Amino acid sequence: MAEYDFDLFVIGAGSGGVRTARMCSQQGLRVAVAESQYLGGTCVNVGCVPKKLFVYASAFAEEFRAAAGFGWNVPEPTFDWTTLRDNKNREIQRLNAIYGNLLENANVELIEGRATIRDPHTVQVNDHQYTAEKILIATGGIPFVPDFPGSELTITSNEAFYLDALPEQIIIVGGGYIAVEFAGIFNGLGVETHLVYRGPLFLRGFDEDLRNVLKEEIENQGIQLHFSTDITSISRLENSHYRVELNNGESMTTGLVMYATGRRPNTDNLGLENTAVKTNTNGSIIVDDYFQTEEPSIYALGDVISRVELTPVAIAEGMALTHTLTTGNPTSLDYSNIPTAVFSQPNTASVGLTEQQAKEKYGDDLTIYRSHFRAMKETLAGGEGKIFMKLIVEKTSDRVVGCHMVGEHAGEIIQGIAIAIKAGASKADFDATIGIHPTAAEEFVTMKG
Repeated sequence: MAEYDFDLFVIGAGSGGVRTARMCSQQGLRVAVAESQYLGGTCVNVGCVPKKLFVYASAFAEEFRAAAGFGWNVPEPTFDWTTLRDNKNREIQRLNAIYGNLLENANVELIEGRATIRDPHTVQVNDHQYTAEKILIATGGIPFVPDFPGSELTITSNEAFYLDALPEQIIIVGGGYIAVEFAGIFNGLGVETHLVYRGPLFLRGFDEDLRNVLKEEIENQGIQLHFSTDITSISRLENSHYRVELNNGESMTTGLVMYATGRRPNTDNLGLENTAVKTNTNGSIIVDDYFQTEEPSIYALGDVISRVELTPVAIAEGMALTHTLTTGNPTSLDYSNIPTAVFSQPNTASVGLTEQQAKEKYGDDLTIYRSHFRAMKETLAGGEGKIFMKLIVEKTSDRVVGCHMVGEHAGEIIQGIAIAIKAGASKADFDATIGIHPTAAEEFVTMKG
């Protein structure tokens, strides 16, 4: 291995790349990481971390409203966007430094610059070429905006984190979790918010009941939904606003248009043509069960392979690959029963199969449990916010194969339930578990058919 500069060269210092680099280095490999932007990747810089901070900020408006019913006299609150934005920036800078320290403490060499693959064992960064026995591509994804008249006038979630000022109105285009989350963020911060989606209902792939309940909840909060609708063109007006033409013949005026229409793998200009690496039509890198590409010396993981685009999944893939590279024992990842949350307002979270997926797998051998009730907090707060919970059970085995929730702290609750479902818990196990009273979560162990 001494014939190479490094045993492993990682391209991309996001969650998956950093975890793999650190763990491999601690197991004795000589490792380098190249990063052209910022340490921590999408999640830390323009993804889950700053987004969750913005969700916290936007939720205070509802808390102020609810406080009156509990005896709190709260003056009319005001909000300062620059304070939130700049405090968020400082927190991200702190996290960037932590990632740098993690790499340094693990004896991983950090190389700043854009990396290009020259051949199966050579990577060029800036004007220098490095050789490596193995190369890992962990370059993540980037926002995708379709090309149409005026598309250059839009922003994506990347820019939304750094706005100079909040607009009075915003149109968010998309039906995935990023679009839904940012609709809640802007609405909570006092922006007139419109969500435009070309499909009949957002969050495709999530449980149908969950999607319908969330639709009702966010409409009640004032977000204006425009389904089966798409933008055909955008033009700039003289007053720093935009005129938006829709495919239904209507038009809207807004202060900002944000596209959250998905992300694509970040594989452009990476030098893959200099290797045997193959990609799918969307640019994602094709790998086997052990994250190895068609080029034996090159591996890939995380969002760039477009399997399950979640930070904890990229980290888990990195741990599996580390085991493969350092022990010689090929290790794959079990993608079943991965919990996920949408930090909408209210939160939604799921683990296991949707009802439709369960029917496709088990047919009629199912029992579906549902509970839909007013949140206890609203009895004094005076709101109408509802909580929805759902369990999907295979009759023959009595095993819980799906769990879904809409409501406050759904992500926190489903994380715990995910352990039970991963362990194969039955409905009888749920029923035999004593609830914590009074909590919303106790409904999961008291549900009756």
